[in-house]
Amino acid sequence: MLMRTDPFRDLDRLTQQVFGTSARPAVMPMDAWRDGDEFFVEFDLPGIDPDSLDLDVERNVITVRASRPELDAGRSMIAAERTRGVFSRQLFLGENLDTDRIQADYRDGVLRLTIPVAEQAKPRKIEVTRHDREHQAINA
Repeated sequence: MLMRTDPFRDLDRLTQQVFGTSARPAVMPMDAWRDGDEFFVEFDLPGIDPDSLDLDVERNVITVRASRPELDAGRSMIAAERTRGVFSRQLFLGENLDTDRIQADYRDGVLRLTIPVAEQAKPRKIEVTRHDREHQAINA
């Protein structure tokens, strides 16, 4: 059996028993990067119920919610370190992203969001109109 030293383990267990919650924050670890005209965000969500995934976008804020089922009460747990229940995370998106075209895909415990750059934020060329005038010399 692999044991890891954690001086706060007993305090976490007591807090969970008394208040019904973990003292440690429920997090969704993520990576985010840009590739060309798209941004990608990946959240690690192993063991969640895929039907519990809920994504909402309001203005430039995207909220990701998910839940991991509670433990079977009949189990005699040796270690229970994964967060259970409902948890969420919010991302504040820049105005240069197209929130109407966000795509989400959940595979192998990873939720991937693909967020395109808005058309108005992409670099573009501006054509310059030229007005050439013919100059004539005036003899006096």
